[in-house]
Amino acid sequence: MRNKILLVLSVLFVLSGAHTFAAIENKPDDPYFEKFNPTKGPKPSHLLLKKDDRLAICGDSITEQKKYCRIMETYLTVCVPELNIATRQYGWSGEQAVGFLKRLTNDVLRFHPNVVTTCYGMNDHHYQPYTDEIGNTYRTNQEGIVAGCKGAKVRTIIVGSSGCMGQKTAWGFVKGTSEERNLNLCTLRNIDVDIANRDHVGFADVFWPMFTGDYFAREKFGETYALCGGDSVHPDWAGHTVMAYAFLKALGVQGDIGTITVDLKNNKAKATKGHEVVSSDDGKVTIRSSRYPFCAAGATNVHTTIRSGMTIVPFNQDLNRFILIGKNAKAKSYKVTWGEESHTYTADQLKKGVNLADDFQVNPFSAPFKAVDDAVAKKQEFETKQIKQEFHGKDGTEDMEGTVKKTEAERAPLVAAIHDAFKPVTHTITITAE
Repeated sequence: MRNKILLVLSVLFVLSGAHTFAAIENKPDDPYFEKFNPTKGPKPSHLLLKKDDRLAICGDSITEQKKYCRIMETYLTVCVPELNIATRQYGWSGEQAVGFLKRLTNDVLRFHPNVVTTCYGMNDHHYQPYTDEIGNTYRTNQEGIVAGCKGAKVRTIIVGSSGCMGQKTAWGFVKGTSEERNLNLCTLRNIDVDIANRDHVGFADVFWPMFTGDYFAREKFGETYALCGGDSVHPDWAGHTVMAYAFLKALGVQGDIGTITVDLKNNKAKATKGHEVVSSDDGKVTIRSSRYPFCAAGATNVHTTIRSGMTIVPFNQDLNRFILIGKNAKAKSYKVTWGEESHTYTADQLKKGVNLADDFQVNPFSAPFKAVDDAVAKKQEFETKQIKQEFHGKDGTEDMEGTVKKTEAERAPLVAAIHDAFKPVTHTITITAE
């Protein structure tokens, strides 16, 4: 009996203090990361998006930059068009979780989103070392946001952590060292993990890939590389690519854009869903695609490009797989030409499959992709005006419902322009023996 009692007490002790012994994410073996203990967050087991979902992307000034949310919307529009996701962004500069909680119902829930992502913590950490007051306040407001969304029957909620801070900032109100501030942000991240686990919602880990990515990018590209942005807070395109990756992965996006399989011996080709083989003759395959790969060109060693961000996280490997397979090869190597670019692959590489989206920065999808992305940018720009200037301006104060109706009528053609820009692309892949 005594042993049974001891066993029960031991189990209760472990359960009551489970958070103390929580597993942590893999840490690089470097003293720079020694004090950081990011707890493992929940990961989706399947795609959390459903056809015709309405997605609300919410956050502070980093969201209002309209970069990671633009990557997300363009990606969902062209890479998984069958889902027909309707997206809105709700970034608000300088906002803390408490500010968003106050406007959640009026600005967001009135449009009945099925999916809500949040990204707070940067302003909530007050740019100083951690205190219990900061943590408790953040937890209360984050829990309030989750409860508000659940009360409105939002099916999928993704609590996103903030990113990290860079090494240097000229802002006079910033306190403590860079390490102390990031330890604060890491603690708030762990609070997000705890909320996600307890409330059974999703979690997007922005902080840890940004923090580790910033360190190793500076080692690789030099100290001028600023994954967190020139002011150490607002990332440029590389940092926002890391953020978009975190949220898309948290939504369970699988990343299979398509596979084109070419039988080099028998002059036959086949394609997966979203792509139709128009013709195949002597290694020249023409395809009509109603699904695009995500297109990004530019230098990989500067923090101002999406392409650079794609090297910091496995964006193309996990989310952007447009695969070419060459079977029954006779030659040892082949030149593959797609659009204006050509690359040489061994027969073994083609047999295993090569990722065209990763290898061909400029390709036949580049121009149509840009047309869609430009249309997304214009719509998201209007959404900032709609919420900040109209809903929270004079018109919204005097007549909210009238303002909603008026601004929705202005937004509608911007939404239509995205759909109009997204058209099937007919393109040719030529495989020549060398």
